[in-house]
Amino acid sequence: MTFHSGQAPASTPRPAMPVPPSRFVKIVMGPMTKVLNPLVVKLAGRPHFHMAAQLTHTGRRSRRTYVTPVGARRAGDVVLIPLTFGNQSDWSRNVLAAGRCSLRMEGIDYDATAPALLSPQEADPQVRAAFSRLERASMRMLGIQRFLRLSVVPTGAPR
Repeated sequence: MTFHSGQAPASTPRPAMPVPPSRFVKIVMGPMTKVLNPLVVKLAGRPHFHMAAQLTHTGRRSRRTYVTPVGARRAGDVVLIPLTFGNQSDWSRNVLAAGRCSLRMEGIDYDATAPALLSPQEADPQVRAAFSRLERASMRMLGIQRFLRLSVVPTGAPR
């Protein structure tokens, strides 16, 4: 390997180790999600609908724009999203590849950048700040093993 002008080569990010969803999520939540997502995506991101946010991302290969409902919570200038279906879902891989996405949470639009995958231990302080005790217990029950952390900046007035 040759180095030029004393600089080390730019490191290329390695793909994240696959973390699959729990058996419960695969068996129960997977089929339910296919039925409920079309309804939830219409409600997600609206004021007073705290259950889900709308995440807009661009396909890695297709370059199409997609909208996905996610269970995002904000703590200051950071948003955490529990990866219920693991870190190999298309939307999470799209966001990681692009390095950005946009979110609509409770009627407010955000630009989201600097996506990072966190283990439950790494995310713990921010999870405690952003999610209720009941939500945290639900995440443990579902066997969530990864969180996506995004830095966010509001882009406009509430809708």
